[in-house]
Amino acid sequence: MSIEQTYLNVILKRFKSMKELGDKTLCQLNNEQLHWAFNEESNSIAVIVKHVAGNMISRWTDFLTTDGEKATRNRDDEFTDSLQTIEEVITVWEQGWQVCLDALQGLTEVDLQRVVTIRGEQHSVIDAIERQMVHYSQHVGQIVYIAKQVKGSEWQTLSVPKGQSQAFTESMLKKHQR
Repeated sequence: MSIEQTYLNVILKRFKSMKELGDKTLCQLNNEQLHWAFNEESNSIAVIVKHVAGNMISRWTDFLTTDGEKATRNRDDEFTDSLQTIEEVITVWEQGWQVCLDALQGLTEVDLQRVVTIRGEQHSVIDAIERQMVHYSQHVGQIVYIAKQVKGSEWQTLSVPKGQSQAFTESMLKKHQR
């Protein structure tokens, strides 16, 4: 397998993993928790989801052929808390991820040599992908952090539970021994 194909496989796996982290977080929350914000300057999870999805739809629609900042995008509106129900939040989340993952799955090794534009600025395809990886991971981290705060002791961990690192490492080593 070429290094280019390996890269495409890895980034698709990483984006899917990031989505899964968000999925596992969102399913733990009720409507009130989705709309909680620390203060007026902070964003709720619902707002962060709306922003991430808006960004994904803008950046990944016609990724290789049009500017990543679409004229149809209203970025400022993404920061208004207008999604009323948990179902709306999940629908918007899924729509954004669908566009993103479809675009990534459609990329070829040759596409990695291309240049795309975002707000008129040129980026290599690899740079544009990595730029979005950083952006989305920042926001998924915010979603997880806020959810942990609002859930408190009811939070169901998404990684290795506290105090169980050694046992987890041992189980992984045992699992992967040949």
